[in-house]
Amino acid sequence: MQESLEQSDESIGLRKLVLYREVVFTEAGEAVVRPVQRASVAAVIRNPWVGSGPSADLSMEQARIAPVLAQLLTDRLITSVGGADEIEAFGKAAIVGTAGEIEHAGALIHTPYFGNLVREFLQGESIICFADTRAEAGETLIVPLWHKTHAATRSHYQTISARVPDAPRADEIVVIAAASTGPRPHPRIGDRMTDPVVTTETLEVVPS
Repeated sequence: MQESLEQSDESIGLRKLVLYREVVFTEAGEAVVRPVQRASVAAVIRNPWVGSGPSADLSMEQARIAPVLAQLLTDRLITSVGGADEIEAFGKAAIVGTAGEIEHAGALIHTPYFGNLVREFLQGESIICFADTRAEAGETLIVPLWHKTHAATRSHYQTISARVPDAPRADEIVVIAAASTGPRPHPRIGDRMTDPVVTTETLEVVPS
């Protein structure tokens, strides 16, 4: 974690970083209470496991690469939205190229070497919601987000689209960290903590 950025880039096979950021000011013709920023940062890296086979041990490269990615992505995410304390919701994702296994995507994001550090850097407590897939270059992935400390807060259930036009190449993986500084525009569908109890027995009419 202390090595220079240039050394980190080379060690993980980093080809490019892609930052996407949007600011929502109005919805349905009305201004939101406060503008909300949504952002994602994608790292395109060489897949270290291409050709290794389904019985290969992924743990060594996982422990080496994932912490570097966690810091690389969150540093830029934090900078893009004005600070970790501005972030209210977060998510993670990965797209593996066609020469890799879907497990290769999971090996980088479904691990404490990535998830625990992303959570710490973004000052969160919740489990980080996620998406992963295998695809050709240019595939759009919908990254889900939810509240970073109160996962049951339904107002913060939202998504952001992430896409790198020329990635992943067959032997690459795209790893994504995403965040939002607030809820959906005009949230008003209640909250899991205050919802009434709803079962087939409490409903007067149950769809058949």
